[in-house]
Amino acid sequence: MDVKKVALLVAALLVAGVTLFMAKNMFQQAAAPVAQATTAPVVPTGPEILVATRTLPVGTIISADSFRYQPWPEDLIENAYYKKGEADPAGLAGTVVRSPVSAGQPLTKGALVQPGDRGFLAAALGPGMRAVTIPITQELGNSGFVFPGDRIDLVLTQQVANTGGDTGSALRTAETIIRNLRVLAKGDRVTSENAEGKREIIGGGIITVEVTPKIAEKIAVARTMGELSIVLRSIADNAAELERAIASGTVKVPANGDPAAEKAMMYQVASRPSDTDTTFVVGADVSRFQRRSVPRAAPVGPAPSAASPGTNLVEPQRYTGPVVKVARGNLVTEVKIGDK
Repeated sequence: MDVKKVALLVAALLVAGVTLFMAKNMFQQAAAPVAQATTAPVVPTGPEILVATRTLPVGTIISADSFRYQPWPEDLIENAYYKKGEADPAGLAGTVVRSPVSAGQPLTKGALVQPGDRGFLAAALGPGMRAVTIPITQELGNSGFVFPGDRIDLVLTQQVANTGGDTGSALRTAETIIRNLRVLAKGDRVTSENAEGKREIIGGGIITVEVTPKIAEKIAVARTMGELSIVLRSIADNAAELERAIASGTVKVPANGDPAAEKAMMYQVASRPSDTDTTFVVGADVSRFQRRSVPRAAPVGPAPSAASPGTNLVEPQRYTGPVVKVARGNLVTEVKIGDK
């Protein structure tokens, strides 16, 4: 064999072997995971303070799920913060946000207004809204199922007098006149401090709600008509209110599908009371022995002539049956059904 051919063959084998070795090392280095140092999350240590669990706009009524305790660096603690062990979270329920608080931001004493403090209702009311007090029974007020921030419906119960000729009972009705009212406060009065040094609401004779000026006038009239009752609403009713408002044309759906505009629309529906599409129930819907409507008054006939002395006149019976009007040219006469 030619020596040159053998040398070329050996050189080719050596180059192939070196190439294979380098390729193998390259693939092994690419597949091997690279160990990297990870930084452990820094857990703040220090006293626990109250922070907002969600964004709290001005006028928000604080509830138990609006805040939570969270550790906070001790060198960043301010005297205005609510520290664990120094503040009672239960005493904050029912307070109103006076300045906006972002989610995760500490609650400060200056950002909340306590019931009974000056400016409490002014901070709780939305733009253009009014505060109206409604009398309720002591049993309803002390039942404990309605709190500030809840939504209620207002029901008017009344008796419509019988105007007919019979001696039947009056018409009993119950009508939902206002829906989606926000409760601002409950109770007859608010004490500054009780024996334990805490604020306390005494009694349950009145309830304060947020209304529009027009609805405030309706409630003032309703108080003179009958008895007012409150009905607690479910949180899930906001979707039904939104559909009802869209169907009635009260709220316009944004055409561009802007999420911010849709959120503002839903907040508007959820926060505004409504006095349209009212429902009612009459006595006959509850009991078969009650009326469904008020009978019309009987027509009044001509006054009976005065009886002369010594005569006995029997007052003629008044006709209450149907009457047909017959027109002959310009002459119109009434003919009783059954007469000739």
